[in-house]
Amino acid sequence: MAIADLKSVLKIFSGSDIGEEERSELFKEVLLMTLARAADADINIQKVEVERIRAILKEHTGVDFSSGDIRVAARAELYAEATLRKYLASVRGKMADTDRVHTIQALADVFRSDKVVSVLEIDFFNGVAEALKATPAEIAGLAAGDVD
Repeated sequence: MAIADLKSVLKIFSGSDIGEEERSELFKEVLLMTLARAADADINIQKVEVERIRAILKEHTGVDFSSGDIRVAARAELYAEATLRKYLASVRGKMADTDRVHTIQALADVFRSDKVVSVLEIDFFNGVAEALKATPAEIAGLAAGDVD
C-alpha cells in the first residue's frame, strides 16, 4: 500500500457505506497514519520506534513498510496532529471496534518501545484516544468475555 494511496478515505468522505474489504483497508490506513505520526510526537524519531512501527504494521496488515516510508509519513504535513485527530474522529464510526482497540494499543506499544514516554507522547496518545472515542476499558485491553 502506498502512503498516498488512501482510497478508503475518499470513499468515507463521500458518505458511501463501506464493505468488509474496505473496512480492512481503512484499518491499515488508520494504523499507518497514526503510528507514523506517533514516531514524531516528541519531535525525536527514534530508530527503535520506527522498527517497532514496522513490526506492528507487518503483523496487523501483512505489508512490509520500509523505515524510509515510516519516516516520510511521520514528517508529512498531511499527518499533522490536528489533521490526524480530525481524520480519526471522522472515520471512527466506520471502523470496527477491534480495529480502534488495536490502533490505540499499538500506539501505546510504540511509545513504550524506547523505554521513555514523554509528555508530548502522552498528549498525542490522549488526543488519539479521544478522537477514536476509546473507553478506559478498551485502552486497558479489556473486553467482555475476554480472559486472555
